[in-house]
Amino acid sequence: MGKGDIKSKKGKITNGSYGVKRKRKSTKAVVVKPKPKKEVVAKETKVEKAPVKKETAKKTVAKASAKK
Repeated sequence: MGKGDIKSKKGKITNGSYGVKRKRKSTKAVVVKPKPKKEVVAKETKVEKAPVKKETAKKTVAKASAKK
């Protein structure tokens, strides 16, 4: 398996031939098409919530201790 071997990659490089063991580099440019962007459809449905009633805190009156 050296430079004189026709079936090996090294032999094909030395011989200057291309074959099954030594593939050529492709010269075609690969064109990648960008994926189309999905359009986001804005939904116009709004859910109306009932107004929240705030509960007021009850005021506690501290009883003053009576002086005797």
